[in-house]
Formats: sequence, C-alpha cells, structure tokens
Amino acid sequence: MRNLIVRAAGRVLPLLAALLCLAFAPAFAEEGGKAVNGKADVAQSEMSQLAGADYWRQVRQGVSGYTTSQSPEHGVLISKPGETWFILKEKWMSPAGAVAIFGSIALVILAYVIVGPIMLSKPRTGRKLNRWSRLDRALHWSMAFTFLTLAFSGLMLVYGKHFLKPYIPTDLWGFIVFAAKQYHNYVGPLFFVLLVFILLKWWRKSLFTKVDVQWAMKLGGMVGKHKGTHPSAGFSNAGEKAVYWLLIVFGAFAAVSGLFLDFPIFGQTRRDMEMSNLVHMFSALILICGFVFHIYIGLFGMEGALEGMVTGKVDETWAKEHHDLWYDEMKAKGEIEEADAVSNDTQSPPMGEPMHDKR
Repeated sequence: MRNLIVRAAGRVLPLLAALLCLAFAPAFAEEGGKAVNGKADVAQSEMSQLAGADYWRQVRQGVSGYTTSQSPEHGVLISKPGETWFILKEKWMSPAGAVAIFGSIALVILAYVIVGPIMLSKPRTGRKLNRWSRLDRALHWSMAFTFLTLAFSGLMLVYGKHFLKPYIPTDLWGFIVFAAKQYHNYVGPLFFVLLVFILLKWWRKSLFTKVDVQWAMKLGGMVGKHKGTHPSAGFSNAGEKAVYWLLIVFGAFAAVSGLFLDFPIFGQTRRDMEMSNLVHMFSALILICGFVFHIYIGLFGMEGALEGMVTGKVDETWAKEHHDLWYDEMKAKGEIEEADAVSNDTQSPPMGEPMHDKR
C-alpha cells in the first residue's frame, strides 16, 4: 500500500506542477513586462501596499511628515511648489534664453552687414596716448576669460542635453556634464572677487553725466541721422558706462545667487534655492546678451577699439574722434607721445649692435 501511494504521488505531483505553470504563466509574463517597461510603477505599487495609498497621496501633495532631522523642510519629502519652479525653468526660461542669445548674435551680424564697422574718418597720426594700465588690462582679461568660460559651462548644463547629448556616447556626455558642473561651481566665486575689484577700480570713470545723455540721444553717431558723427565723450562714453553698470548690477545678482546655490549649508530652504536658480539664470542671460554686443564692438564693430585693451595705448586720431574731452585733457597735460618716439621704441637696432632693454 505504501509503495502504491509513493508511485501515485510521483505521477500526480509533476502533473500538478505543469498545470500550475500553465495557469500562472501569463501572470508571470505580465509581471516580467512590467519589471522591464515600468519599474517605477512596480516600486510605487509595492510602496503603496506597504505604507498605504493615503500616505503617498499626502507625499505627492507636499504634506509635511515627521523626521528626526532639525534642518528646514526635511519633513517634506516631495516639494509640491517645486513643480512651478521646474515649469518656469524648463518651459519658459530655457527657451526664452535660447531665443535671446541667438537673437543677439543675429542682431550683431545684421549690424555688421547693414551698418558696417565704425572706421576712423582721418588717418592715424602715429602719436599714442596711454589709456589702460597693466592692472586695468589684467582685470579686464581675467574677467573676460572667467565670464566666458562660466557662460559656456552654464550653457552646457542647460542646453547641452538638447544640442550635444544625442550625438555623443553616454560616457562622454557624463564626463562633460561633470566637468562643466565642477568648473562652474569652483570658478564661480572667482567671478565675484573680480567683480569687486572692477567695481572699486572703475566706478569713478563710469558715473553718468550730461555729456552721456547727449551721446545717447545721438546713438553714439553709429546709426540714424547722426551716423558718421562723433558725439563728445570723456574717458568713457555712455555705451561703455552702460556695459560697465550692466556687469556690476546683474553680475552682483548672478554672483550672490550663485553663492546661494554653491553653498546650500546655511539654512536655505528649497524656495530659496529655486528662487536663486531663477535669478541666476535671468542675470546670466542678461549678461551674455549684453556682452555679445560688447564683444562685437571690440572685435569687429569699431576700428582701433581692441588696441587699447591689448597694448594699453590708443592712436591720437582714435582718441580725438571717440573720446574728444578726454583727449583734450591729455593734451593739456602734455601726455601724448610723439610719433618719432613711438617709432624709435619699435625700431630694431642696426646689425651688429646689442639689443637694449628699454623697460
């Protein structure tokens, strides 16, 4: 009898196992598909079963819970108002920023094609005026390099996923994003330091006067009925002063908001971080668009504009046409180098004679 039971069990159990497999195979296949195609849904379902649907509904709504942490907002697992920040950043700020930047570039290209560069109306005299000291030039080029690299790394973080990520390997994209983020975070405070030095160094030369109003009303003699004229200006004209204060004001907003984002260890709430992010993006956008025009004038839009910031000196004709009031001051002080002295400084000594250091 015992042997009969054993033989019967040996035949029935495999059959039952086969039937169970056939019965639950669709369920297993469905669960496998969910695991592959919707891991988040499975995890959410399991957590809902453990904690309860009401609990997760409150989490999604931003209801504050309980935690032993004493930091602000640690009782809120999901920040519901953060969705507003995300929409503003991704759906409004990012597209508007791209339009503004490309629009600025398009405008300067049109200005170059239609208006053309501002050329000197008279020949150069060869006599030079000292305009920028070594410290001035060091500050300018340090700020230029810092700002441009920060702008490039920031734009990479915002727009790289649209313009670069789809065309390069994933590992390379990860390295680029990591490098851009680290550079932006560590070099950002240097921008703030340089901004303070520039404020202290040039603020007196950048105060607006009545002459600047007249210069602005004539649009600097660059376009319109005043095109080709040279409105009076002191050491800096109204356009240069506007760029300077644009840098100081919006640079300060960008720097302070960047420090808030860089060091989230002083009690900043999520609202503070989100607002800092929006202020940082808006300020950086204004600066980038403004400096598109500044770079255009320096490199392509005005003859002789770049020479002063490279060598520290400008030609007498350039100074007389673009900064006549400053030229008159320098002439009254007798601080205009003679053309012969300039040519002698740059002339090579005759063959066989030693080269002397004239510094």
